[in-house]
Amino acid sequence: MSETWWRGAAIYQVYLRSFADGNGDGIGDLAGLRSRLPYLSDLGVDAIWLNPWYPSPMADGGYDVADYRDIEPSFGTLAEAEKFILEAHALGIKTIIDIVPNHGSDQQEWFIQALAAGPGSPERERFWFAEGRGDLPPNDWKSIFGGPAWTRVPDGQWYLHLFAPEQPDFNWENPEVVEEFHDVLRFWFDRGVDGIRIDSAAVLIKDFDSVEESYTDHDAVHEIYRGWRQIADEYGERILIGEVWLPDQERFALYLRPDEMHTAFNFDFMSRPWQAEELRASIDMTLATHVPIGAPPTWVLSNHDVPRPVTKYGRAVTSFDHADRRDGMPSDLVLGERRARAAALLAMALPGSVYVYQGEELGLPEVDDIPGELRQDPIWTRSKHTVPGRDGCRVPLPWSGQESPFGYSTGEPWLPQPASWKGLTAEAQIMDPNSMLCLYRTALRIRRAELGDGSMRWLKAQDGVLAFARESGLACVVNFNAEPIELPPHEGLLLASGPLEGDRLPSDTAVWLRIG
Repeated sequence: MSETWWRGAAIYQVYLRSFADGNGDGIGDLAGLRSRLPYLSDLGVDAIWLNPWYPSPMADGGYDVADYRDIEPSFGTLAEAEKFILEAHALGIKTIIDIVPNHGSDQQEWFIQALAAGPGSPERERFWFAEGRGDLPPNDWKSIFGGPAWTRVPDGQWYLHLFAPEQPDFNWENPEVVEEFHDVLRFWFDRGVDGIRIDSAAVLIKDFDSVEESYTDHDAVHEIYRGWRQIADEYGERILIGEVWLPDQERFALYLRPDEMHTAFNFDFMSRPWQAEELRASIDMTLATHVPIGAPPTWVLSNHDVPRPVTKYGRAVTSFDHADRRDGMPSDLVLGERRARAAALLAMALPGSVYVYQGEELGLPEVDDIPGELRQDPIWTRSKHTVPGRDGCRVPLPWSGQESPFGYSTGEPWLPQPASWKGLTAEAQIMDPNSMLCLYRTALRIRRAELGDGSMRWLKAQDGVLAFARESGLACVVNFNAEPIELPPHEGLLLASGPLEGDRLPSDTAVWLRIG
C-alpha cells in the first residue's frame, strides 16, 4: 500500500481482552490474536486498531495505563507484540495502537512518585494537584464517568481525573509531559507501528479560571498535535487518528489541518437515527467538512463504547447519545439485523476509510443482561448501579462450537457469552452464504477493488431513499421506506444486504449496482 493507504482503508478494531484467548485464562491476548490473523486477512481488512495493550490495573479496561512502553502481562509480552506487528505486515495488514494522553493510571510510576513527593514538588507538577475549598474539592467539575472529578490524597491536596479516580489527568502545560509522550510515540514507531489512535484527544488542556467546566477543545491542544505530527512525518507512512467528539464541525476540522491529525472518527454518522434525511445530512456535512482541507472522511457504525448496531437499529429510537444510552431498552433483533446489514453496505460505499468493530461482521447483538456482580465497566459502579455501561458490547467473540466459550478460550470468559450466540459463531457463518460474515467478506473484497478514497455524487431518488454513485461506476441504493421501491436502471447487481423482490428493493435493504 502507498503512503496514503489510510485514506481509503478498512480498519478492524480489536478489543484485545475479548477477541481471542490463547492461553486459556479467559482473557483475550496476543497469542489469540496472532492465531486469528488469517481470519482477518480473509475478511479483507487493511489495518488493525488495538485498544490499549499496556500494563494496567484495568480500572477502565486498559485506558488506565501504568506503563506506555510495555505490554500488559495478561496479554503477552513486548516480544510477542513485535512478532504480531511483523506477522500482520506479512499479510499486508497495518497496525494501529491506542495512546491515552489525557490521563494515566494511579499505579503509574510518575503518580506514585507524585504522591510520595508531596505538595509543591516537581513530581506533582506533572498532574493537576490543587488545594481544596476547605473540605470541598477545588471546583465543582464532574467526572465523565459520574461523581466528582477530584479525589483527595492523605496530605489534603486533591487531584483531577476527568474519568475514574484511578485515572489522574496529566498536566499538558508541563514540558516533561510533552517530551514523555514524544518519546512514547518514537518507541512504538521504532517497533513498526503504523498509526496512533489518540484517545479523548480534545480534552488535554484545562481552563480552571472558567466558572463552568472548561476542558474540551481549547486552542492550545492543537500545538500538542502539531508536535506529534512532526514525529509521525519523520517515520514516513505513519498516521494519527483522533477520537474527537465535537458538535461544531468547523472546530472539528481544525484537528485535520495538514500539520495535525490525518483523520478523526466521524461520530456524527454513527449517532444518527436510521432515517434517510438524517443520514444524508450527516454525509453531506461530513464531506463539506473534510473536502476543503483534503482530509478523508471516516465512517463508523460502532465501537467499544456504544451499543452494537443490531441492537441499536432494532430499538424504537435508533439514534445514539452518550447522555441517554438507553441501555436495556427493548429491541427487535430481526429488524435490527436487517438494518445493520444495510448500514454496513452504506458505510462501506462512502468515500474515505471505514471502521469495523470486532463482532460487527458477525452481527452480534448487545448483551444487556450481564449480571450486576459480573459487570466491570466503571460507569456501572460510578453511577451507583444505575447505568449498565459498556460491557454489553465487549463480551468475548464466539468463534466456534455450540456452547460457551465458543472457541474463544478453553477457560471461562471474563464476561459471560449468551447461549443464543451458537448460531452466530464465525464457524457457523462461514458456511452460510447469506450470513452477516459472508456479506462483510464480499463487501470488503469489492470495496478494496473499487471503493475507498475518492468522491461521490448523489443520484436522483424519491423521499426515504439514499442513492449515490462512485467514480468506479458502482452505485449504492438504500431504501428506508416501509414499501419496496423500483431499482434504478443498472447494468448488473453486485451485492445486496438482503433478498430482493424481483427488481424491487425491500424496506431497510441496501444494494450495490453497476451503473457504468
